Amino acid sequence: MKHNYVCPNFWASKKVMITGHTGFKGSWLTLWLKSLGADICGLSLEAPTTPSLFAQANVSDGIRHEIQDVRDFEGVANVFSSFKPDIVIHMAAQPLVRLSYDNPIETYATNVMGTVHVLEASRRASSVKAIVNVTTDKCYENREWFWGYRENEPMGGRDPYSSSKGCAELVSSAYGQSFFENDGIGLATARAGNVIGGGDWAKDRLIPDLLNDLERGSALHIRNPNATRPWQHVLEPLSGYLILAQKLYDEEASFSEGWNFGPTHDGERTVGCIAETLATKWGVAAKIVSQAGEHPHEANFLKLDISKAKQQLGWQPKWSLDLALDKIVTWHKAWISNRNLQELCIQQIQEYNSDEVIK
Repeated sequence: MKHNYVCPNFWASKKVMITGHTGFKGSWLTLWLKSLGADICGLSLEAPTTPSLFAQANVSDGIRHEIQDVRDFEGVANVFSSFKPDIVIHMAAQPLVRLSYDNPIETYATNVMGTVHVLEASRRASSVKAIVNVTTDKCYENREWFWGYRENEPMGGRDPYSSSKGCAELVSSAYGQSFFENDGIGLATARAGNVIGGGDWAKDRLIPDLLNDLERGSALHIRNPNATRPWQHVLEPLSGYLILAQKLYDEEASFSEGWNFGPTHDGERTVGCIAETLATKWGVAAKIVSQAGEHPHEANFLKLDISKAKQQLGWQPKWSLDLALDKIVTWHKAWISNRNLQELCIQQIQEYNSDEVIK
């Protein structure tokens, strides 16, 4: 079986609804699907940052672009009813752990009820055949152990963000068993975290913060240098979502489950290690400063077991962490130089597609 095989013929002319298309991951996914000839409707709030990948890469060109809050069910349902999608990839979310402490109500309203609204709109649209609900690796009850979480581990979450995503998993399971199984609609959840790539300007994320420091020529400020995360380039999980959607569309009963998409052991590095490596690739000596003060609780160690996706989907990571960081530095320096960023994104997607194994 060919690994990471995203089939261009499958996606050509498919009607795809992407919620959260103005975000970092959503923008990359929209560009990828647009390059495959999909008919795309994006449903989202305005881009969450300034600058944003959505604006810098002109992601809205050639798609139906709907500014719509997933907390507004009637608005969501109207867009679904009008567009009549074949496939739904639900990515709209409040995605930040630290922000969830400041705005827990908004976090639960968006991540839990927003998911309910998207699934109910999908059910009523009558055209939908496959749904991928993107959650997070943080949906698991984190016990800070040193092996990867498998898809059958309990849902949990100590902070509001993680908890809300665990709830979104339960919502998906209930909708799947109550409605979609009977209607022949494939519904799966996709769990990934700590994605990195060019065009991410989100607040309180490691790579954007480090790049900002590198641009200014300042010391690199990090909160917890010893925290270990499973880092992966954004194209890795996106390829998994697309392969999963293909499987759901053709064989819904067999793949309507939860799926992990994470890196190999190569991607499991400390925050301090990432900072040092990125500085070296930027061309400077790293001076790292641990930020003083109290910070909300965040997990120190979390990784996923990706055996199921490798064995049953034929998916596996392609890019090493070292290569992923190279791609980020290339992308960010191209942005500083005012290059055509949509072309660069498509180029990196094509490079990713041409690779068969991690290198």
